Parts: sequence; C-alpha cells; structure tokens
Amino acid sequence: MTSLRRLSMILVALGLSACVSAHDPATRGTSVTGDLSGATSQSTGTPVDPEAVYLMAQFDVEAIRVTVPRTLKVSEANTFKPRADIVWRGEPRGDRHLQVARIFEEAMANGTAAMQKGRKVDIEVQVTRFHALTEKTRYTIGGVHEMRFLLTVRDVVTGAVLDGPREVVADVKASGGAAAIAEDEAGRTQRVVTVERLAQVIRRELSAPATQEMIVSRLATPVVLVSQ
Repeated sequence: MTSLRRLSMILVALGLSACVSAHDPATRGTSVTGDLSGATSQSTGTPVDPEAVYLMAQFDVEAIRVTVPRTLKVSEANTFKPRADIVWRGEPRGDRHLQVARIFEEAMANGTAAMQKGRKVDIEVQVTRFHALTEKTRYTIGGVHEMRFLLTVRDVVTGAVLDGPREVVADVKASGGAAAIAEDEAGRTQRVVTVERLAQVIRRELSAPATQEMIVSRLATPVVLVSQ
C-alpha cells in the first residue's frame, strides 16, 4: 500500500488541505465515512488509503492577527524547565514577546496560504504559552516544545464569531543531545521546527473531514504540472 508520506504529497498536488492517520487524528478530524478502498487517482493510479483521515479547508482566510500579551512571563534561566510562559533560545537574546509573535505570524501565514475558498474570515491568535527548550535541556535530554494559543475565527463581513475562542495545543517533540546538534548543523533549527508545527496545526484547525465524494472527485482530476 502506498505510504502516507507519498499519498500526502499526491493529495497536496490535488488541492487537499491535509492527510493524517486515523490513529493520529487532527483535533477536529474524524474518519471519512464510506468505503474508499476502490478509489484511485486517474493521473497516478495510486489507491486511496481507506484508513486515512482527509481534511479540506473550510474558509478563505483574509487576515491574521497575532497577539503575545506582555503579561506572559519570560525566563532566561538555563535550567531544565524554568517556570515561565515564554522560554525561547532559538534566536539571540532580545524581545522574546516580539520574537514569538513573529514565529506565530510566519507560521499562520504559511499554514493558511492555500485557504482561498469558502466563507471569508479573519483569524485571531492569542499566544498563551511558548515554552521551548533551554540550552541545558536541548543539548542533553531533549523534551517538548510546548505551544498553546487561543483561536478565534470571525466572519469578515459581519464580524460574527464562527469558532472560538478556544485553546489549541500545538506541542511537538524536541530533539536533544547529538540529535539536536545534528539538526542545527543541517539547518533544522528550533525555529524551523516550531514554525513548521504551528503551520501544520492551524491547517488542521481550520479544516474539516472531506466526504468520500469530494475525495474521489479530486483524485479523478488529472494533475497538470506547472512546467507544462
């Protein structure tokens, strides 16, 4: 059976928002109803994995507002896990609130870039926790980048709240020791990892399970390469 990684690449080319394993569902994801075992892409002949969860974007994101309240406590202590809301060592010491805001802005923009169909909305993201690793933790045992935020989705025209505010958890595993050093040398820094994870999470949070008919219809459309 085609691997989820290869299938995900095919679905992205066809315009689907995301594909995740049914055993590791998105926050809002559920298994697609119906039998997809016989569905294939006419352009590649690749079978659809019936155990996967397929998500499609619900909104056309017009604007993104990110806030990092100054009330969030910052720590520069080089201990295993400082007691603070913001712990960030992936950039030179400076305004940590501003650095975190820029990380979220970049990630939210990346994650919603392809969301251009559906109801027009603005999204508001209020950071409540951004606890990455200290130097002591990163270069020894590793851990988890803890990222939490409140998400609110508003209708552009009426201003009505369509979703939220609700807390979203975007935690992701963080390498330690030799693995962390190797990632740094390869350019996969803590900033790259956190931006990538937040972009993935916002895509999932603003998407909903696709129906069998929607999936089969997309897969039946041949892919046209840009070079053509």
